[in-house]
Amino acid sequence: MDISKKKVAISTHYLIYGAPQALRDYLISKKVRQLLYIAHPLFADGNHSYFERIRDGKLVEKKEFRIRIGAGLLNYPIELALTLKKCIGRRQKIDLFIGVDSLNAFAGVLLKKMGIVKTTIFYTIDYVPKRFDNPVANEIYHWMDAYCVRNCDQTWNVSSRIAQARKDYRGLCGKKYERQAVVPIGVWPDKVKIRPFGKIRKHRLLFIGHLLQKQGVQHVLDAIPAIARQIPDFDFLVVGGGEYENALKNRARRLGIEGRVTFTGWIKDRRKIDGIMADSAVAIAMYQKYDEKGNISFTYFADPTKIKDYLSAGLPVIMTDVPHNALEIKRKGCGKVIRPDRRDIAAAVVSMMKDEKSLRTYRSNARKYALLFDWDVIFERALKGIT
Repeated sequence: MDISKKKVAISTHYLIYGAPQALRDYLISKKVRQLLYIAHPLFADGNHSYFERIRDGKLVEKKEFRIRIGAGLLNYPIELALTLKKCIGRRQKIDLFIGVDSLNAFAGVLLKKMGIVKTTIFYTIDYVPKRFDNPVANEIYHWMDAYCVRNCDQTWNVSSRIAQARKDYRGLCGKKYERQAVVPIGVWPDKVKIRPFGKIRKHRLLFIGHLLQKQGVQHVLDAIPAIARQIPDFDFLVVGGGEYENALKNRARRLGIEGRVTFTGWIKDRRKIDGIMADSAVAIAMYQKYDEKGNISFTYFADPTKIKDYLSAGLPVIMTDVPHNALEIKRKGCGKVIRPDRRDIAAAVVSMMKDEKSLRTYRSNARKYALLFDWDVIFERALKGIT
């Protein structure tokens, strides 16, 4: 496919910069004839749906829709209607529609049935057997997922575990579910800041992400007293927000480590995030396979964006064996795989930070591994052959 000659639409949900934004930037760099980018907030928090209209790589229109209601799920029909309206309102047929998650891909299927869209792609960033506690909502979620896999021209999964999960948990097998391909999370190698080793904060540990109990940041806090005894100037930077943030702050106070932990809240400026990663020494990702209710985490099936971001900035990652590539990252010498336990965390952080020669090697390996996942290469390969 010569994508530059096509009219493309992307519909997605957004929180921070991730695969949908990378795809938008890739298409802009290719100067596609027309690009319609429709984005809905993953969480309200004062955010609104908006669209961008881009022609030949240049933004020609951007508009925000301030139409939201309190309950999150009730916004989905509104978002679906907005996506349909923006695409139906175009004068020419859309060559390629990419829906990120089943709600957005469902819009693409409807538009194709209306004759407005030629080709549809269902881009699956994450998957989880139990998305909602409400069984009716959960069944609707899985019905839409199966419907989109069955009716879209192709489904992109960020890891091979997603197609397997659809088969294992929902019995989605056979010819009508074969059009699935792995399109992993990537990085922009040329856009990432890399600082000389002598200028980084060699004793700074970094976490970026949504602050939920299942992210395991509490275990890192518990490990800090032991780390500080070995590394007196150690500090832990936590970038992000969420429902567990206050509990973590209270825990830091109880442990008497407030001076060693900084909570920044969400930072939406990508350049600031890149600067923070470039300045840090090591990153941590204490994913849990199961939540407090015993449900398997979506991280198990996903390809976490922040892991690739960390690695691209030369940050080795201390992580649990939950993401699909955890053991590969360990084998490549890009990090350590440990249990979500304060003793394991303290031992891993101390061993990595106190040995500067080893830290240099880890950081070099991390960068080399990340370069295998260049967004330009990933999207060019994924779009090849799509008509």
